[in-house]
Amino acid sequence: MRKLLKGGSVVTGSGTFRADVLTDGETIAAVGRDLPPHGAAVTDVTGKLLFPGFIDAHTHFDLDVCNTTTADDFATGTKSALRGGTTTIVDFACPNKGQTLGYGLKLWHEKADGKSSCDYGFHMTIDDWNEGIEAELPAMFDAGISSFKMYMTYPAMMIGDQDMYFALRALKRYGGIAGVHCENAGVIDALISQHKRDGLTGPSSHPECRPNALEAEAVAHLLRIAQVADVPVIIVHLSTAEALDEVRAARARGQQVYIETCPHYLLLDDSVYYQPEYSAAARYVCAPPLRKKKDQQALWQALADGTIQTVSTDHCSFSLAQKDAGKGDFTKIPGGLPGVETRGILLYSAGVAGGRISAGTMCKVLSENPAKLYGMFGRKGVIAPGADADIVVIDPAAEGVITAGDQIANVDYTPYEGVKTQGKITQVYLRGALAVDAGKVVAENTGMYIPRGVRQM
Repeated sequence: MRKLLKGGSVVTGSGTFRADVLTDGETIAAVGRDLPPHGAAVTDVTGKLLFPGFIDAHTHFDLDVCNTTTADDFATGTKSALRGGTTTIVDFACPNKGQTLGYGLKLWHEKADGKSSCDYGFHMTIDDWNEGIEAELPAMFDAGISSFKMYMTYPAMMIGDQDMYFALRALKRYGGIAGVHCENAGVIDALISQHKRDGLTGPSSHPECRPNALEAEAVAHLLRIAQVADVPVIIVHLSTAEALDEVRAARARGQQVYIETCPHYLLLDDSVYYQPEYSAAARYVCAPPLRKKKDQQALWQALADGTIQTVSTDHCSFSLAQKDAGKGDFTKIPGGLPGVETRGILLYSAGVAGGRISAGTMCKVLSENPAKLYGMFGRKGVIAPGADADIVVIDPAAEGVITAGDQIANVDYTPYEGVKTQGKITQVYLRGALAVDAGKVVAENTGMYIPRGVRQM
């Protein structure tokens, strides 16, 4: 079926222009002024902004962690993402140590296939490195897995320097890239021991044991390994001004480094951990933790000047009851925040309407850049003929309020309770089909697996 979105303004990374958009089936057929309908169903989007479908390249759905399982699986998580304008997610397939990459991929397909309401792909976590894992890499690329994840913290997943070096070198041979969680595990453990010895077991100990310097040190550590390996890397969920400085220094010496940050680092600060009620504070525990307002300012500036390439959510949701597992021991609070449903409108409201970034920058960090970085650009990330007809329609004049009662994510709180927003997502199209209308998901379980090529930036 042909559809014509008429009278709106199309947003690209380089600017915004008035244009109609004609879709034919699952793809975009034409973009231009005053397009004739030629039998297409016409929708008037006058005064609205048309963004390419948002891509969230950092989610954790149906993940077993910290002796529990995330509140959102692929059914609830992708439906929530779609409502928030995200038409494609890239989740992390996480085989445990001792398991094969192939097993991890098979398991994540079982979790996602037939249950997803937006399109999806997978990164592959590497927490072991041996000849068997290395031999599986060609099969991963054949399956459309071109990006990988490594951890410098968490004993169950962290990988040592030697194995990281060999893994980075192997990925380079195939054109792959790794995103790395950067925190100094050894000093974090030392600070945890000190806090527990002193009887400091509440949520406020969480940020105190993971200070800015330990992210910056780990980023610098990784980047020197990557320098010797002569490979590009991605710093995932970067949260501090000091880590930004380490990336700038690496780029100045010629390294290729990409940065991802998250809405919670742009909009929330560490004062939330010092609330007297345990539940009110524990719900914000995530790693890296929320930082200072000065870090927020540095991140916004880095978004505006292009230092940061993508904004993902690291959506890893737990109910308040699950967060209660850490009463008496902050290290047992499952870490993570919900975010897929609110990312787009928060970035528009606080960023574009708030005058911090342009609509073009928002398009880059939510659509174009993740599509390029993760090997989907042309099909995803752009409103242009031949691309998938993934379109987010935003009414810039509308206002809203974020509340837990309104969300459809399978979690009983939102970190942004009561936040007033400027702008509203009115429609979302997934491959040409109207999937969200007036804030309601009207098409479920139509997501498909998207095999990805190598990076395009």
